[in-house]
Amino acid sequence: MTDPARPRADLRRTAERYRSAPAPGVETRHAFSFAGHYDPKNVHFGPLLACNEEVLAPGAGFETHRHRDMEIVTWVLEGALAHRDDDGHAGVVRPGMVQHLSAGRGVGHTERNIGGAGVPVRFVQMWLQPDVFGTEPSYGLRRVEPAADGLTLLASGLERDAGGEALRLRRSDAALHLVSAGPDQPLPDLPRAPWRYAHLTRGSLGYRTIPGPRGVGRSMEAGDSLRLTDEAFAAPVAGPEGAELLFWELHSDLKLG
Repeated sequence: MTDPARPRADLRRTAERYRSAPAPGVETRHAFSFAGHYDPKNVHFGPLLACNEEVLAPGAGFETHRHRDMEIVTWVLEGALAHRDDDGHAGVVRPGMVQHLSAGRGVGHTERNIGGAGVPVRFVQMWLQPDVFGTEPSYGLRRVEPAADGLTLLASGLERDAGGEALRLRRSDAALHLVSAGPDQPLPDLPRAPWRYAHLTRGSLGYRTIPGPRGVGRSMEAGDSLRLTDEAFAAPVAGPEGAELLFWELHSDLKLG
């Protein structure tokens, strides 16, 4: 398990991710142990169990496969992703939309590059452990209107966010945000939590590993990720093309047993 009391900004480059080709025309880069790839030192970060960068060529996709007791959140970067599950839910996820599948007691679904597409679909998919199990599966899809301050709530299980537009997670102490900043601009103030995970989807940014003169300056490019604890990730500033990242605030660790 990660010690949240120790300030740490653990930078993982996109090229360091485990790469797989689970089906024809499918390329995946995994942030954590996944399927046939197992690293006992890299199983999860808090309750986050997967953060996959996926590319599906035209006509490619994942045939019917099942999930159980998993919160699955999908953010499309390019193209269009078609989802269909055996509970009768269907949707097409495009850039600027967020999708949430709560697998509950078990659900089978397919994911494919939309029929007739001439370009690949590229997306980030994240898996989160719920804190209630064996529930009825549920599905949500919404278009996101970016907030003026650059911090947009995509999905949350926190009580403070109930009643808003964000998709509801079955994890009562986790929330996912879309963070954006213009060229050479500082990022907005980010929520505090014992575990925080950032995945840069566009642009670049610079930051210091901890506040003050002892912090080391580092940089991130699209596809890189950070696993953050305590006060790590100080003074983040977008690069010359701006920055966009997916940002998790996670208030408890993985539940075992």
